[in-house]
Amino acid sequence: MSMLYDRAAGLVRTIYDRRLDGPPVLNWRRDFPGAADFVAAWSEIRDEAITLATALERVPRFHEIMPEQAEISANDARDWRMYILQAYGMTVPAHLAACPRLSAVVASRPEVLSASISFLAPHKHIPPHRGPFRGILRFYMVLSMPLRPDGVPAASLTIAGQEFRLRDGDFLLWDDTYTHEVLNDSDETRIVLLLDVWRPGMTADMRLLSRFLIMVVRAAIWWRGIR
Repeated sequence: MSMLYDRAAGLVRTIYDRRLDGPPVLNWRRDFPGAADFVAAWSEIRDEAITLATALERVPRFHEIMPEQAEISANDARDWRMYILQAYGMTVPAHLAACPRLSAVVASRPEVLSASISFLAPHKHIPPHRGPFRGILRFYMVLSMPLRPDGVPAASLTIAGQEFRLRDGDFLLWDDTYTHEVLNDSDETRIVLLLDVWRPGMTADMRLLSRFLIMVVRAAIWWRGIR
């Protein structure tokens, strides 16, 4: 299954790479102005995530949700856990109920396809990898960032060779089809909000292809189920 996924992802990337161009990090005001709603609710979203973190054993590891990603999620003995509220339009009602403020903001932004809270264990390294689908953009907002003794954020996100060390409340809108990696070089859990949002400004044929691919993903989620 992993080999089939890799081949399909490579084909999709090739198609989009030939038709769509753009920088690794994008202008959120132009491409996702709805980000402002999540930033405004940051403290409440953070509080909901901190509550979830008190029972992290109930949050599945990413490769338990998506076995095809075992190479980047189960590459070491440290956890990368993902609390999914919505995945490409498919919702997890119990998770939505557990995060009412985040759920309300997600519900108000129809361009948001997926929403999850990512918990990265101490010293976890997510090796370099690429997402498959340029029809969406990734919104990344820090909810709880460990700090080094010198006050610098201890977890890094490197996108296309550029390292970002963001503090609580900081955020980025970026294209995850560029090579990226993550390292939590601390003794604490790093917590961030991850959203997948529609890429604006695509040509009609790319919008059509993107909607078809989303339908395929939704069917796969329905068939497999999400926890």
